[in-house]
Amino acid sequence: MIEQEFALFSIVIVIALGIFSQWLAWRIQWPSIVIMSIAGLLIGPISRVINPQAALGSFYSPIISLAVAMILFEGSTSLDIRELKGISKSVFRIVTVGAFIAWIGGSLAAHFIAGLSLEISFIIGGLFVVTGPTVIIPMLRQAKLKPRVSSVLKWEGIIVDPVGPLLALFAYEIIQITSQDSFHFTDFIPFFVDSLLAIIIGYVIGILVSVLVGKGLIPEYLKSPIVLCFVLICFMIGEVIMHETGMLAVTVMGLSLARTKKYVHSIGSIGHFMENISVMLTSTVFILLTASLTRETVFEIFTWPIISFVLVMLLFIRPLSIGISTIGTELTLQEKALVGWIAPRGIVALTVSGYFAELLIADGYQHATILTSLTLALVFITVCAHGFSIGPLARKMGLANANSSGVLIVGASSFCIAFANHLKQMGTSVLLTDTSEDRLNQAKKLGIATYHGEILSEQSDFDIDTTPYQTILAMTGDAAYNALVCQSYIPKFGYNNTFTLPIEKSVLENREFPPFVKNHLLFQEDATFPKLNKKVNIGHTIQTIEIQKKETFPHKEQSFKGTPLCIKNKNGNIFFITLKGKLNLEEGDQLVVLVD
Repeated sequence: MIEQEFALFSIVIVIALGIFSQWLAWRIQWPSIVIMSIAGLLIGPISRVINPQAALGSFYSPIISLAVAMILFEGSTSLDIRELKGISKSVFRIVTVGAFIAWIGGSLAAHFIAGLSLEISFIIGGLFVVTGPTVIIPMLRQAKLKPRVSSVLKWEGIIVDPVGPLLALFAYEIIQITSQDSFHFTDFIPFFVDSLLAIIIGYVIGILVSVLVGKGLIPEYLKSPIVLCFVLICFMIGEVIMHETGMLAVTVMGLSLARTKKYVHSIGSIGHFMENISVMLTSTVFILLTASLTRETVFEIFTWPIISFVLVMLLFIRPLSIGISTIGTELTLQEKALVGWIAPRGIVALTVSGYFAELLIADGYQHATILTSLTLALVFITVCAHGFSIGPLARKMGLANANSSGVLIVGASSFCIAFANHLKQMGTSVLLTDTSEDRLNQAKKLGIATYHGEILSEQSDFDIDTTPYQTILAMTGDAAYNALVCQSYIPKFGYNNTFTLPIEKSVLENREFPPFVKNHLLFQEDATFPKLNKKVNIGHTIQTIEIQKKETFPHKEQSFKGTPLCIKNKNGNIFFITLKGKLNLEEGDQLVVLVD
């Protein structure tokens, strides 16, 4: 009974600590993987509060393997072949030539610098080509990279994640087969047949799921759970075929679903569920792994051979593999430099290295005891180095959006154009979208960035880079359309950054809105779409009022001859006036008002 209670305590602590680590990372703008690593080390080897591996016993490895499978599936389903437009040659070269160079270079570094035997070196060298969605996607989310370099890193991470363990497994098979007295190259056939079979299994299950969903054979409320079950079944079949091919099978399944997603629209609705599951699993698994380490393993990181190996991997092997593989590709020199620096290792490297360490020790390779420490050092150092540097380095190279507090305005009415122009003059990034080219021409004359197209279409995801924009304002003359835009973009911008403009005053007067809805409706009660456009058309202008002292808005003594629209504080952040909520004004803030 005590063991069950301790296991329950450990599971709850790990899950809660993982999620709150992500929240803390968001609050202080640190890489989430760094916070999770520190948290896991604190409750595990440093304080020894819990040991998840001991608490979960034989369930420890299967839980982590299934979690990694679901994370890989979610990452692969998020890929779309249209993202490869303009970078297909680069991605192909990086995941083939680049991965091979990284394998050979990492293996030689492990042998000559870390002191491992050639057999062990080529196994661990194959494993270390992985980056993976568990570490790269959280970094990309925080760094606000421009689409091209972000797509390269994302595609590389997801494609090579199952390739790394397969390379390590292939090297291990070579060791096992060549050590036999009667050796023949045909002995490698089962390995390649099993790998091909795992690919076929993943593809077939992916097509099966797309057919079931596309033909409406699965009810909406069961869609996500059933797809999740198919992911687990696919992974299990792959593992039964050959260990470590389960990851390959679920990746292929995800890629096949991603391909059919543009034909079967309902498949896309599964994405939000899998994304939420992936976020929780990523944090949980990372805490599980780091908390289960021993103090000896952690202290072994600080030995000179391991530190030297990690530095060579960071400063020589990775830049060399990217530099050679991207010769003559579409990438610029700055993009090659950034991709050549960013290669964090994560969950897959930690889990699979532990598996191979056990196999090699059982085969009599005593040096294999260092594999866990070597992997942990590479994971922790790359996560810290790349996590803290990717944002500043990308901004310095011009590959990230330095100002991420921009505004995306849907609708190009006269008021929208005037408001967008004023925000632009204040130094805020603004994008104006509309389906009418005539209305957008007025904005173009003022130098406002525009997008001509349907903001709700799937194609807009690839045409519009939303990373510079923190807020979306739906301000067309159609209330239903505005509501649909807001509902569609809440997952991307967040509810607190999604606003709409009321169309009719009578709707506001005859209806009691709850507080959370008032937070969502722009400006004041008499500021409706027709009235604001009429005011602009008859000559009203948008002006900025400098705040001279600290006060609360709105204040009963305040009186404006116009309509307050938003507040820009000293840090450059914009807060929009809504039907509810008071805002604190500080000295130096700017209040934007539509006046006569």
